[in-house]
Amino acid sequence: MKMNEMRDLTLQELEAKEREMAEELFNMKLRHGLGQLDNPLNIRKARRDLARIKSLLSERQQERAQ
Repeated sequence: MKMNEMRDLTLQELEAKEREMAEELFNMKLRHGLGQLDNPLNIRKARRDLARIKSLLSERQQERAQ
């Protein structure tokens, strides 16, 4: 998911997406450990997407605090 698309999401949607991505990353790591993951680069992509979402959530929370 691109950053511009993420910026259009509401706070609740971002929080839901964060939970979804964290679960997906966990499952990818598990499958990778078992040797069942087709493309290990997907772990990196998922990890970076999760970091982007967390950054946006942090930005929004800081905006609210001001």
